[in-house]
Order: sequence, then C-alpha cells, then structure tokens
Amino acid sequence: MIQLLFALLAAEAALALSLLFRTPARRLALLAIDRAKRGRGPIMAKTVAATMLLVLASAGYSLDKIRRRTGELGQLTPTDQVLASRHLLEASLMGYSLFLGLIIDRLHHYIRELRTMKKNMEAVTKQSRTLEEAKLGGMEEIQGYQKEIASLKEQVEMLKNQSQKTTEKLKTAEANSMALQKQSEGLLIEYDRLIGENSDLRNQLQSIDLRMSHSDGKKNS
Repeated sequence: MIQLLFALLAAEAALALSLLFRTPARRLALLAIDRAKRGRGPIMAKTVAATMLLVLASAGYSLDKIRRRTGELGQLTPTDQVLASRHLLEASLMGYSLFLGLIIDRLHHYIRELRTMKKNMEAVTKQSRTLEEAKLGGMEEIQGYQKEIASLKEQVEMLKNQSQKTTEKLKTAEANSMALQKQSEGLLIEYDRLIGENSDLRNQLQSIDLRMSHSDGKKNS
C-alpha cells in the first residue's frame, strides 16, 4: 500500500511539473488528462478520490484510537508505535496525493482556459485587422469616388461654359438673322418701290410713244 502511494505521489508530482513548464511533455500530459476526463474517467477519478478519503479517515480514526490507548497506558508500545507511524505515513501520502490531484486538475483547467483566451484574442486580433483593412479599403474607395466626383464636376463646369458660349453664339446669330431679316424687308420694300417706278416710267414712255406716233401720223397726212 505504501509503495503504491509513493508511486502514485511520484507520478502526480511528475505530471504537475510537466504541466508547469512549456515543453513537449506538457502536450502529452494535457492529451492524457483530456482522455482521462472523457467517458467514465471522471467517475473513476471521483471513486478513487472517495476511496482514498475513506482510507484517510480510517487512518485518522486508527491514529486517534492509538492515542486514546496511549492515554490509558501512559506510553506507546512498540507495536503501537509502528502502527501509528504506518497510519501517519499512509495518511500523509494519501493527503499529498489528493492535494496533488486537485492541483493537477486545476492546472489543466487553467491551461485550457488560457489557451481558449489566447485563441479568442487571436480571433479578435484577426477580426480587428480585417476591420482595419476593410476600413482602409473603404477609405480608398471613398477617395476614388471623391476623385471621380471631382472630375465629373470639372466636366460639368466645362459643359456649362461650353453651353454658355453656345448660347451667346446663338443669341448673336439670332440678332444677326433679325438684322438680316429687317434688311431684307427693307430691300423688298425698295424693290417694290423700284418696280412701281419702273412701271410708271414704262407707262410714261408708252404714252410718249403714242403721242409721237400720233404726231407723226398727222404730219404724214
């Protein structure tokens, strides 16, 4: 029993030391504890711990009985001394074993929590980097859109200037066409007047010719 407890205590101490330092043995220890905690492992561990507690309580009760017997006799017999030493050693070994088992369980739990926290922190860091990259990409897109808007505004201003120049040219052409139209109207009026004068002159010439023809006829007669 004592040799088994010494072996258990040594194994637990080695396992606790392997969990304390970041070495390849730590991974193996974590894998072993993970497998031990699956399925019926926790039930078996609780059963062993309960058995050890019962044995520890029994050893304590036996030590108490020996002390009572010592009080009655006044001194310990060699047999009682051997039994008391054995029970005390067993109780100490079982107590240390239970304590180391609790430490190993808590170390395993905290290491897993630390790894989970590191993974979460890495995920958060990746997300923050992704968001920063997305923000930078969005800013670049916004700057590109702003440049396009500025170029479109310049084009609109150029088109406005061109339209204003075209409008001024159209107004000038319209004014010129109105002036030409008025000039053509004046020319038409002048042309009509000249046609009237021409027709009057023709009538006068015809009347003169008739008079001359009459006068020539009278002379011949």
